[in-house]
Amino acid sequence: MSIAAVESASALASSPQAAIARIAELQQLVARAHGVQPTQGAAATLGTSFASALQQAGVGQALGAAPAAGGGIGGGLTTTPVGGATGSQLGGTPSPYDDLIIASAQRNGLDPALLKGLIRAESDFNPNAGSGAGAVGLTQLMPGTAASLGVTDPRDPAQSIEGGAKYLKQQLDAFGGDVTKALAAYNAGPGAVARYGGVPPYAETQAYVQRVQQYAAEYRVAPAAAQPVAGGLQTAAPVFTTSLPTTGSGSIT
Repeated sequence: MSIAAVESASALASSPQAAIARIAELQQLVARAHGVQPTQGAAATLGTSFASALQQAGVGQALGAAPAAGGGIGGGLTTTPVGGATGSQLGGTPSPYDDLIIASAQRNGLDPALLKGLIRAESDFNPNAGSGAGAVGLTQLMPGTAASLGVTDPRDPAQSIEGGAKYLKQQLDAFGGDVTKALAAYNAGPGAVARYGGVPPYAETQAYVQRVQQYAAEYRVAPAAAQPVAGGLQTAAPVFTTSLPTTGSGSIT
């Protein structure tokens, strides 16, 4: 690439006005090189026509407008909040906490539908829910479990959801990604699951595991239908699978 081409590219990147001036200058240089004396006003004519073309295309406003101070990535771009993806990552009836659930699930590598199903089974989305055993909040964390997870206020929705997500993830990791065992450990405690080699023979825990998975299936978004593309069909992969890890409260000992 010649020096002139590099300079031209640089001018184009800076602003439409600089590009107009540079193109006019290059046109005059090319004319002189061929022994032609450019007429007066040629640069202005070129600049006017080029600017008009940019204006009609809407490029002038896009490139010339200064980005808002501190606005978005790179000073001029904005990003959609996590909550903006709610509709694409969770199905079923919305809850007031979907944005927090999705954000926490993403941080902890969980299926957001599974985390939401757990919260529904634990508290039915009541942040002030409590159990006779002492579990509190949306994810019904026991006091000791909450403290170990850094949760200082288990009735705070954001803290409770994050703590519950972390604990569910711990159980999934501990039981090799087995969702059924992880949910059982969340409800009955990991010691009981290890002792029985699976879901303990507790009616409450067995019903809890089935209920959470049923809710998760309701909230889980199905994969997109196959789309015809050149050379065959292409199917979008599901965002999550049921084998993703989660964490639990150990409300039963």
